Amino acid sequence: MLAAAFVKDEQVLIAGAIAGVIAVLVAAASLLAVSLRSAGHRPTAVGARWMGGGAVIWGAGMALRPFTETFVAGFADMFVLLGTVVTAGGALIAADRKLPAKVVLRHISDAYLCAASLFLIGWVVQLRHVYAAADPPAFTLVMLPPMVALLVTCAVIPSVLTSRSSSWLLGLAGTGVLAAMTVAALATGVARLDGGVPPTWTVMLAPVALLLLAAVPWALRGREAGVLAARNVVAMVPLALVAVAACTLLAHLAGGRAERPVSGVVVVAVSVVLLVLVRLFVVSAANVRLRGLVRLGERQLRELAESSGDVVFLCDYAGVVREIGPGVEVTYGYRPDDLVGGSIFDYIHPEDVPGIQAALRAMHLDEDNAAPGACLIACRVRAADGTWRPTESVATRHVGGDELMLVTTRDISDEEALRNQVAHLTFHDGVTGLPNRAYFEERTREVLTGRTSGHVAVIFLDLDGFTSVNDSVGHASGDYLLGQAARRLRGAVRADDTLARWGGDEFAVLVETGGEAQVAVDLAERLVRAVSQEPFRVADRDVALTASVGVAFTEDDTPAGDLLRNADVAMARSKELGGRRVEVFAAHMHADVVRRLELAADLQRALIEQQFAIEYQPVVDLATSRVTAVEALVRWWRGSVFVPPEQFLGPAEDTGLIVPLSEWILREACREVAAWRASSWDIGLSLNLSARQITAPRFVETVEEALAESGLPASALTLEVIEEMLVEDAEETVKRLSELRALGVRLAIDDFGTGYASLAFLRQLPVDMIKIDPSFVAGLGRDDTLTLLTRTIVRLGHDLGLTVVAEGIERPEQLELLRKMGCTSGQGFLVARPMAARGVDSLMRTSLTV
Repeated sequence: MLAAAFVKDEQVLIAGAIAGVIAVLVAAASLLAVSLRSAGHRPTAVGARWMGGGAVIWGAGMALRPFTETFVAGFADMFVLLGTVVTAGGALIAADRKLPAKVVLRHISDAYLCAASLFLIGWVVQLRHVYAAADPPAFTLVMLPPMVALLVTCAVIPSVLTSRSSSWLLGLAGTGVLAAMTVAALATGVARLDGGVPPTWTVMLAPVALLLLAAVPWALRGREAGVLAARNVVAMVPLALVAVAACTLLAHLAGGRAERPVSGVVVVAVSVVLLVLVRLFVVSAANVRLRGLVRLGERQLRELAESSGDVVFLCDYAGVVREIGPGVEVTYGYRPDDLVGGSIFDYIHPEDVPGIQAALRAMHLDEDNAAPGACLIACRVRAADGTWRPTESVATRHVGGDELMLVTTRDISDEEALRNQVAHLTFHDGVTGLPNRAYFEERTREVLTGRTSGHVAVIFLDLDGFTSVNDSVGHASGDYLLGQAARRLRGAVRADDTLARWGGDEFAVLVETGGEAQVAVDLAERLVRAVSQEPFRVADRDVALTASVGVAFTEDDTPAGDLLRNADVAMARSKELGGRRVEVFAAHMHADVVRRLELAADLQRALIEQQFAIEYQPVVDLATSRVTAVEALVRWWRGSVFVPPEQFLGPAEDTGLIVPLSEWILREACREVAAWRASSWDIGLSLNLSARQITAPRFVETVEEALAESGLPASALTLEVIEEMLVEDAEETVKRLSELRALGVRLAIDDFGTGYASLAFLRQLPVDMIKIDPSFVAGLGRDDTLTLLTRTIVRLGHDLGLTVVAEGIERPEQLELLRKMGCTSGQGFLVARPMAARGVDSLMRTSLTV
């Protein structure tokens, strides 16, 4: 039926109505479903409902049109126009554009220009002939609805094409339906005025567009790109259509016969011209305002730069100065008038000129880029006083004219000086001014990497006794002394040697000997002499110091870290041997250090696993041969291997493990001796104290707690110290020992006679006992001098009311001489060897006969 209807022209409107109704129903159903599915997205849901409603209204008009053709402006045309407007509203809602009032006004004016231009083009091409054959009022009434639809379509298109909404495609499809409805309405109006029927394709265009509208919403997706291009096209289309319309009218007027002008056409043409003039006036006003803003911005930019102390000037790409601010006189000493017309390259350092010229050429060659470009330039500028100042400049093109650049120059002399100072402080010591450890390590790596032949040596130097300087005169005076030491050492090294402060009171020297190892050794000895040759004057007193020096040489492929470590090990070895000497690194030194570290780790593990044991060496009354006390001695069995005390007590002292170890010995020995005393054995306990143990924070409290826990009377405990401990840090040591004496603990000086300050401390410290060093006892009966010294010590002890104990009794004649001298007590292998606790049990039950 539909195909047959197309054969007869009079049935075209009926066929179009049927196709339109079908398409409207499909589109309305699809859009209704889409609005329900997209309820969460308002633009899609509301836009779909509006377009569906518009399609239904338009379809109703199309269905009524075949039955109302007798009317000039039929009732059906009102439905068609209303449906078109509602559909346009749906497209705008789907586009989801919220435009300012100025933009809306521009879109409306653009829509009028487009619609009027299309009308004028259509007038010249076709409508003037229709107008000539028709009644003017009828022409106006028939063509008014299609022209309104055209105006609405032109108003909707810009908003839809420039939308970023996810429902953009739905709005675009709605715009297509609007265009199809407008074309169909125009074709129908022309056909009605001609008395014929519209072309078939114009009738079927709207139904096809509606079917596409029904399908598009099911493939909705957001717009990802092309918005900027669409905006540019939308802005150009109205002017392009106006130009085409003007050319069409001029061609018609120039080539056709004279016709009576139509008032409506003249009004439309004049309105277009007036609207274009208004638009040009608005654009010109905006351009003037923008130029004013640009000039204001340039002036403010210059004022801001000049107020910040920068020099601002305009120059061309050849470097000729066109204008320059007054800041140049303040910063560089030049009068601005003297510089205008001259070249900037006359004041730039010759080494920096080629780079700046290349940068300016690059900016000039990039002129095709419309955006303002800028580049950063760093160079040296000659000031009026002849000095070269480091500067940083920013050159910006397209300022003040296409061939000019705005350059802002800042004097960074202060910043450069600060950077140099920071770099110096980063790699130099603030106290001595010498290179620091970081610089020395980096320099050592560089020298070893670039070395081709010859020896490279590193010397480490430590100031002996410097810690006591800080403690006695303060750290500020200590820093002053370090400065003096640095000057002495700097005077001793060669110009090519690198002297640095390694840290604390340690210095390091990097020596490139060139093949002679003896050169480094001689230098090390000069450094020792430089430190010790004369005292340092600090805080109105003379301070005599010595130096411990270690030297290490490179071997094949020796890493820098190993070379530095070896020199440090050699220096530590020198310090262990008493200082004021030079030690050259040998492989066994590192092995010794490694063994000590391993031993320290084993000591810590032994404490946890309780690998230590206590043996007791009896102390006997030489007159009665009875045991009066025992001295607790620690023993270490590492597995099944016995470790002599002289091998682990030193590392334990160095690592601080001696403190927990001594606490364990104190508590265990007090508990054992207290148990013996509970069995009516009147026996005392002697323990040796270490320097670390005395200076421990809770030393006195620990002794008091051990006595309280074991129940051992304080008078039964004798704590022994060696003379060297009384000399080093004497004030603190005497204070701690006095606190122990106040608890009732007895004090003894061990190895008496080997130091040089014993007699002085016998006066300061209330000592109960002195123990004669085994080296004196060993010479009894064989060395008259030692025998005399031993007799003197015994007599001194008696005169002071002290108990005298002789250590190391191993021969009968030694025991006999000590008895004759009147020595009170003794101990040694002849008297009794160290033994476990159960051995002391059996010994205590009998009297010892020697």
